[in-house]
Amino acid sequence: MRTRVVGLLLAEVFICSWSAFAQAPRPFDHHDFSGIWLRRGGDRSISPKAPALTAEGTARMMKNIPVRSRNPNTPSADVPEKSNDPSFSCNPKGFPRLLVDTAHDWHEVIQLPDRILQLWQEERRPREIWLDGRAVPSGENLDNLGPAWYGHSVGHWEGDTLIVQTVGLDDRAWVDVFGYPKSDTARTEERYKRVDADTLEVQLTLFDPKYYAAPWVSDTKTFKREPREKVTFFGLYGLFSGLGELICAAMNANGVNKRGG
Repeated sequence: MRTRVVGLLLAEVFICSWSAFAQAPRPFDHHDFSGIWLRRGGDRSISPKAPALTAEGTARMMKNIPVRSRNPNTPSADVPEKSNDPSFSCNPKGFPRLLVDTAHDWHEVIQLPDRILQLWQEERRPREIWLDGRAVPSGENLDNLGPAWYGHSVGHWEGDTLIVQTVGLDDRAWVDVFGYPKSDTARTEERYKRVDADTLEVQLTLFDPKYYAAPWVSDTKTFKREPREKVTFFGLYGLFSGLGELICAAMNANGVNKRGG
């Protein structure tokens, strides 16, 4: 009888210990973003409501014709063919649209000593964030670099938060699917934090006083870590039937590959 009681007690202790072990947080490095990250849902812009536009920003936005609009002063098209969204004609979607648009949720982070590479799965687009101590480009240095679809990005750590400054953004790319513009002097700040082993959060702010009356601060964008064994020849997108590599190629459709937003 005593042996049976002792056995039951030991079994109970084992079960309790295993339960505590299974529920314990997995160890992780706050400064290591390596892996594949996936965001589902969320708003397709920096945040659902943009700051007020300046007169110059309003004039610029009225030239844009998105498929759907959030601004009463902006015309909208009922079908993609009537929109002048630059991405519908195989142009890069640019930044910050690459990050905030929910059509671009899958990316892998390759972390090197001097930089981070974000490999965005749509169009297999790489983005570099420099961590080698260089200054954020400005003045003549920025003028010499010129504008770029994804700008020039420099990051640094403040505690467990990675802060990324991006300047030199090409103003031809829209901010989002709703046609909000950005000027040639716009800059962004991203604040990344790995809050647990499987969760990466980022908040983005757009600074563009030429077009907006106040900085545009995002809601928190949350990315979840995905198992590496899910990767196929087409990257993570290969999981979804019919999507393939999703490169917009002008040769695919009579010279222009029109895609929905």
